[in-house]
Amino acid sequence: MDVSLIVVVVVVTALAFDFTNGFHDTANAMATSIATGALRPRVAVGIAAVLNLVGAFLSIEVAKTISSGIVDEARIGPAVIFGGLVGAIVWNLVTWLVGLPSSSSHAMFGGLIGAVWVASGASAVRFTTVLEKVVVPAIASPVIAGVVAMIATYLVYRITNRTTEDTRRRGFRVGQVVTASLVALAHGTNDAQKTMGIITLTLITAGSLPAGASPPLWVIIAAGSAIALGTYIGGWRIIRTMGRGITDIQAPQGFAAEASAAAVILTSSHVGFALSTTHVVSGGVVGSGVGRRLAEVRWSTAGRMVIAWVLTLPSAALVGALAGWVSGTGTAGTVIVAIAAAAICGGIYWLSRRNPISANNVNDAATV
Repeated sequence: MDVSLIVVVVVVTALAFDFTNGFHDTANAMATSIATGALRPRVAVGIAAVLNLVGAFLSIEVAKTISSGIVDEARIGPAVIFGGLVGAIVWNLVTWLVGLPSSSSHAMFGGLIGAVWVASGASAVRFTTVLEKVVVPAIASPVIAGVVAMIATYLVYRITNRTTEDTRRRGFRVGQVVTASLVALAHGTNDAQKTMGIITLTLITAGSLPAGASPPLWVIIAAGSAIALGTYIGGWRIIRTMGRGITDIQAPQGFAAEASAAAVILTSSHVGFALSTTHVVSGGVVGSGVGRRLAEVRWSTAGRMVIAWVLTLPSAALVGALAGWVSGTGTAGTVIVAIAAAAICGGIYWLSRRNPISANNVNDAATV
């Protein structure tokens, strides 16, 4: 396949992944605000979409980590990156179908690592960087967000214990609009950059950019727009799990969970850690449940989420390795992978229509 054509195919596929990232991770910013009634569902996803787009322009540190840190760009080509993206998209849609808030970021990392490993060997993957900037943050960030949210929730209820329930609820609903907006902005500074990094990596491997280059402006605009559009579509299945499936969240808890998550995500974006916003927000929600006296935390749901987190990297890596290997055989292989991926995605969408979840029923009780 002509180099320029495969680059176009990879860029389009990367933006498709960015779109799935948007609706997969809408819950991170807005699930608790929707669950507590602080924001109406459609208003919430609209705000999140705009702020995801704005956040995409605020930093490029995470994008640079991906484009020049995770793998040896000199030893791979665009077809390998295409295979990795297919692995990420398939895993994103599988977890969306079952309503589990897994990490889009780790799906992308797993798909890319699997494809590169098969194509160029283990030495083409920079495992030290993966450990330092992906694995360690993946473990530490939900714990940190959870502890901060737990303490914040406890303090919020202690400080407002003489306030009437109605006044407290109305006040923290207003506060949630601010904190949810911060999480959406933080999500844009972190997750939108991952697609920027993948596209920039593709352009470097094709010789269109020098090694170590920053994302061009058109890449920033395209990635920010794709994730914003996906966010506006609304990942209602995961919003229900995050807002209703982990704990019966109240406005003060939502405020504490969102504030702690925003602080952790913005800090990580500043230093270039490509963490999972899903892990951070989920940790914050669990912490807020622990911090409120008599709150019920559904540990079975939390346990299923953790299992999904653990499986994301290796599962996406396996699919990415297979897709990368087939794509690497030439034009016919790339076409086969594209057709197979489209069929799988179409099948997942068809299955989702058997039990549709929308803005109208997102606050019904979760069943995961």
